[in-house]
Amino acid sequence: MALTSEQVLVHAVDPAALGQWWAEALGWVVVYTSADEFEIRPEPDRMPGLDFVRISEEKQAKSRLHLDFRPDDQDTEVARLVAHGARRVDVGQGDQASWVVLADPEGNEFCVLAPSAD
Repeated sequence: MALTSEQVLVHAVDPAALGQWWAEALGWVVVYTSADEFEIRPEPDRMPGLDFVRISEEKQAKSRLHLDFRPDDQDTEVARLVAHGARRVDVGQGDQASWVVLADPEGNEFCVLAPSAD
């Protein structure tokens, strides 16, 4: 038996707004929208994607799952994402961490890692 990752679900108070924010932040395309769901992918037929699904309550605690991104230039990417509406957050990473923790407009944490040593 083989499993293939198709998408990561993200609960959102406003799936369309949050999904559009992520689509623009990642340069991904919208593949599906409805009143309660907004799905994006790197390309129309490329998975995994992110599927934003309506939930009535706002985020209340640190996310139990988050995304990590490894850019070529961490400082430039952090600055771009902050200018796009992300905000820096402290989840206990300390001052010496090699990654930067940000949150999207609904407070979902994600990390921008240092460039690969390769």
